[in-house]
This record gives sequence, C-alpha cells and structure tokens, in this order.
Amino acid sequence: MTSPFQRKKIRWGVLGYARIASESVIPALLRADNSELHALASRDQEKLAVARTRYSIPTTYVGYEALLCDPEIDAVYIPLPNNQHREWTIRAAEHGKHVLCEKPLGLNAAEVRDMIAACSTNKVTLMEAFMYRYTDRIAKVRGVLRSGALGEIKFVEATFRYPLDRPESIKWNPSLGGGSAYDVACYPINLIGLIADTCAGKPGSGEIHPESVSAECVRAGGIDVIFSGLMKYSSGLLAAVHSGFNAQKHVMAQIVGTKGILDIPETYFDLAGSLTLSFGEERQEIPVTKSDRYRHEIEDFADAILQGRPPACGLAETLRNAEVLDRLFAAAAK
Repeated sequence: MTSPFQRKKIRWGVLGYARIASESVIPALLRADNSELHALASRDQEKLAVARTRYSIPTTYVGYEALLCDPEIDAVYIPLPNNQHREWTIRAAEHGKHVLCEKPLGLNAAEVRDMIAACSTNKVTLMEAFMYRYTDRIAKVRGVLRSGALGEIKFVEATFRYPLDRPESIKWNPSLGGGSAYDVACYPINLIGLIADTCAGKPGSGEIHPESVSAECVRAGGIDVIFSGLMKYSSGLLAAVHSGFNAQKHVMAQIVGTKGILDIPETYFDLAGSLTLSFGEERQEIPVTKSDRYRHEIEDFADAILQGRPPACGLAETLRNAEVLDRLFAAAAK
C-alpha cells in the first residue's frame, strides 16, 4: 500500500450510506484538498447502486467488514446508528484504519473509553464528528471569549430543538440509541464545555467539569422527546442545555457575563449571519461568514493523520461530553 505521507492525500472509506453521509460528508470528501473517497460500504445493494450513480464511487462493498479489509483505505467515516459506533470503531482500529465517527461517539462514557483505548492500542487517530467547531461562527465566539469583553461568565443557555417529522427515522428507535439528547443535546453540551475550558484558560483541555447537574425530560416511545439539563461549575457558572424533537426549530446560545452578553443564533450551522454583543443598551453586530464546516472537518482530520498531530476536536473533550451526558441521564431518571 502506498503511504499516505508519500501521496499527501488520505483515502477514505464510508461505513454506511446514512442521510448525513449522502447529503453532507460524502460531498465534503469530494471537495477536500487532502482527501479521496475510495470506497463505500452498505448492507443495502439498492443504496450502493444509488451512490455509485450519484457520486461515481470507485469501490463499493456489501457489508462493512469487507471495506475494512481493503488495504488501500487509510481512514473511515462512521455514520451508523449510535448503538453501532463502538463496535465498528473498534473493528476499524483493529484493521489499522483512522476513524472519524459521528456524534455521540458512544452511548456512554464506558463505550467511549473502550473506543479510545482500541484506537490508542492500534496507533490510529480517532475523532468525534462535531463539524460545528469548524465554522467562522465558533471562531468569532472564541475570539469574544478570549478578549474578555463579556467579563466573568456567569450563565450560558444553549438550545438545539427541531420537529422530527420523519417517522422512519432511526432517531425514534430506543434500541438504536435514539432520542433528542443523543442527537442534538450533545452539541450544546460540547459548546458549554468549550466555553468553560476557554474561560478557565485551558482551551481544548476537556478538564473543566460541572460540580453538579440536574435534568428533566419527557419521554415517548422509549426516547426523550424533550430534554433539559442544568450544570453548575465551581467558578459560579450555571449552564442550561435544551433539546427536543416535538416543537418548532430553535437553535441558539447565549453567553452572559458581568460586562456583556453574546447572542449566537443558528449556533451549530455554517450559514452567514451575525452574533450580537450587548453592553447594557448598546448593541454591536459581529458579522459571520459562510463556512464549509464538513469540508474543514475532513481536512483537519486528514491533516492530523498526515502531520502526526491530534485533530482540533480532542478526545478529552469527547470523553467529558459522554461523562456529562451520563450524569444528566442519571439525574433525569430520578
């Protein structure tokens, strides 16, 4: 097999033709400068036929194991149902493949630890696919936090909800790891962790954990259709997270400090817009440019492999996200 360090491009395989793969990540792979889409695997031959026609994929496999045995593949992207992330990440690592896996990386912190250990043992790179971290919007948020313009951060509220109107979606299925918390509350939790680390002067460390949590949810069909959590930090920061499938779309975050407030509409998307910075009655708009979040995610991960460095979304943050979700689920179950 030709070394990726010689050809300067990572050859990718995709395990499953899920909606996010077909609509977002495969197109991003085709746009990325340092990556090539080499193969797609699915258990559905009709899906493979559709994908071959749409994207001219060089190689397709019926079944995931066959793709992992392909010696020409350097890295895999895993968009499988949440309950399959652990199994196929570990199998990919055992075949020497680097792994970009959709969020949530695992169903709990124990699964995440197993995945991290397998990738470490097999000396492959692992990253949870939080594409929102690769937008100009989040770069501007980081800049405001670093500037100290907000003063001491006292409260964060972050919401990600939308009406899930596709009855066939696996997100309704509890046995597959469905539910709004796994699907979208993981984004606000990750953002809150980013804010807490940055404010502590430890950006990207994953070190700052809430000292206490509380949570409530409404369940239907075995999954949470509304989820809300509250986290308290030793610094005095309170953070609220909300997610849901059964109400109108609402995606926002607000960071409240002793000197100012930052409003972040469409927090996890890459469209153009603006942030609003408020100081009392004064308002300042901070322009945000459109980003190509999936392409930037792919290129960062591929560069991390080629350069032998960690990718931008580190595993300490990923493990913390899983641990916080575990604590919130336990609190909601009381």
